Amino acid sequence: MQRYFIQLSYDGTNYHGWQIQPNGITVQEVLEKVLSTLAREEISVTGAGRTDTGVHASFFVAHFDSGKENLDAQKTIYSLNCMLPFDIAVQNIYKVRPDAHARFDALSRSYEYYLSRKKDPFTRFYAEKESREPDLKKMNEAATKLYNYIDFTSFSRLGTDVKTNNCKVSEAKWTNQGDRLVFRIKADRFLRNMVRAIVGTLLEVGFNKLSVEDFCRIIESKDRGAAGSSAPAKGLFLTDITYPQDLSEGLIHN
Repeated sequence: MQRYFIQLSYDGTNYHGWQIQPNGITVQEVLEKVLSTLAREEISVTGAGRTDTGVHASFFVAHFDSGKENLDAQKTIYSLNCMLPFDIAVQNIYKVRPDAHARFDALSRSYEYYLSRKKDPFTRFYAEKESREPDLKKMNEAATKLYNYIDFTSFSRLGTDVKTNNCKVSEAKWTNQGDRLVFRIKADRFLRNMVRAIVGTLLEVGFNKLSVEDFCRIIESKDRGAAGSSAPAKGLFLTDITYPQDLSEGLIHN
C-alpha cells in the first residue's frame, strides 16, 4: 500500500464539519466516497484535524492509503475536482512515507477569523458582520497574553475526549484591513471551538466589557463558563498547516 497526502480546500457552509458524523453530511464523508469511486477501492481518509460545523478551510491536508503505488497526481486531481461538489476542491496529491500522518506529523496550524465592518452580500457566508468599532490595540494587548499560557481549558468545548488541553500559541494578532478586521492565530494544536471562543472573548475586551487582566484571569480559571460566547462559525478559516520537509518530496504549506 502507498500512502498519499491530499491538499484541499472547502466551503464549510453546507457541512457538519470535517469529521464523519452520524447525523449530517461532512467533508470527510464526501471525499471518501468520491476517492473510493475513482480509485475503485475502499479509501479511508484521515484529516489533519477536525473543523466544526460551518467552519471553512482554505488549506487542509489529509492522508489516505491506496493499492495504486504510482497515482497520476494531475489526472487524479482533475478527475476528483470534476466529481466533487462545487464547495470542495483538491489542489495537490503527494506521495509520502508509509508512516507519514496528516494529523500527528503536523508542526503547526493557522486560523484566521474575519469580521466585516459593513454589509456585504458577497461575504455574508464568510465573515461575521460587526459594525461597532472594537479597541484593536486593547485586543492585541490581550492576545499577546496567550503566549504566556499552555492550558486553554477555558476556551475548549466541554465534554471532548482529548487527553490534554495544552497548546502552544506562537502567533495571535488582530489587523485592520480596511472593510474588515482579521484575527490570525497559530499554534501547534487547537482544541475544539478554541479559536471561536478566543475571538468572542477578545471582542469583549475590545468593547470594554472585560479588561486585559480579566482576560488573563479567564484563562487561569480553566472554566469555559468564564469566557465569552463563541464567535459564529462562518467567519473562521483554517488557512495553513506545516509539516516536516522530509515527509515527502515537496514541503506542504501555502
